[in-house]
Amino acid sequence: MSKRLISTAMILASSLAVLAGCDNSASTTDAQSAQVASTTKQNTSDDQAVATGNTAAAGAMDWSLMASDVTPIDRADFDYPFESDSQNVKDYADYFDVDTATAQYNLTVGMASNEALSKALDQLSNNYTSHELTDGEDIKLIIHTTPDIQAGRYDYVFEEDYAKGLTLPIVIVPDGKKSEVDVHSEAGE
Repeated sequence: MSKRLISTAMILASSLAVLAGCDNSASTTDAQSAQVASTTKQNTSDDQAVATGNTAAAGAMDWSLMASDVTPIDRADFDYPFESDSQNVKDYADYFDVDTATAQYNLTVGMASNEALSKALDQLSNNYTSHELTDGEDIKLIIHTTPDIQAGRYDYVFEEDYAKGLTLPIVIVPDGKKSEVDVHSEAGE
């Protein structure tokens, strides 16, 4: 009997909480206002990093939220996962007409680029439209956004072991460009 009473009380409490959340009235009490103000004051930079879209909603990327504590290293000092004489490196170098050192760097940074992209998407939220990774001598991650975001550039330093210390330039382009890939037509072919 007591278990049934506790279960009923919990259901009733849950129902009241749901109903309270459905209140569409425009008025707020002083206590609610004070609670919101108190919560806002308690936000730290870590809390802001977790909340998606905070700075993007204001129109500018907060690059400090993407910064890692890793010191950038020179490309020549990195121990690449691709050997300079490997077929992948040779093919990339031939196709994009670059030297093998650039091919090693571009292949490594390209494979690791999701680390940087995911951090940018944490801020951009619904303002993201598409992205591209350029090839050749000047590799960079170009992120296309809605016009609500300010154009910007940032040199991202990788923190995960795969590319740790290497740098990838990120460019924000607020042109609203969508991906050129038509997923539906490719699936039908």
